[in-house]
Amino acid sequence: MKPKKKSLSDLGGIMFSTDPDFVFEDENIQPAEALPNNQQDLRVTLDKKNRGGKAVTLVTGFIGTEEELQKLGKMLKTKCGVGGSAKEGEMIVQGDFRDKVIQLLQKEGYKVKKSGG
Repeated sequence: MKPKKKSLSDLGGIMFSTDPDFVFEDENIQPAEALPNNQQDLRVTLDKKNRGGKAVTLVTGFIGTEEELQKLGKMLKTKCGVGGSAKEGEMIVQGDFRDKVIQLLQKEGYKVKKSGG
C-alpha cells in the first residue's frame, strides 16, 4: 500500500528550509514490516494509463523493504527479458507478461491474483 501523502499539518509547522543539508525526520514513520512470501497478497494487472498507449504489467501489494522490492523487481525483469522499475510497493514490467509474472511469483511462494481483465 502507498503511504498517505503528507500535508502541511503533518510536518509540524516546517514548511521550507534554505539549508541544502536539511532532512526532516518524522518520528511517526515506521519502516514497513517485511512479511514472508506466503503471506504476501500480490495483484498483477495490465496497465495502459498515462503511458502513451504502451502496455505494462503492474504488480501491486508488495509489503517489505525497498531492497527486497528492488531484488524481486530485478528478478522479474531479467526472467521476462525486458525493462521496468520497482518503487513505492509497485513493480512495473514493460509489456504484457501477466501470465509469466504470475508463474514466476508463485514459484517464489507468493500468493498472486490476476486482476483487471
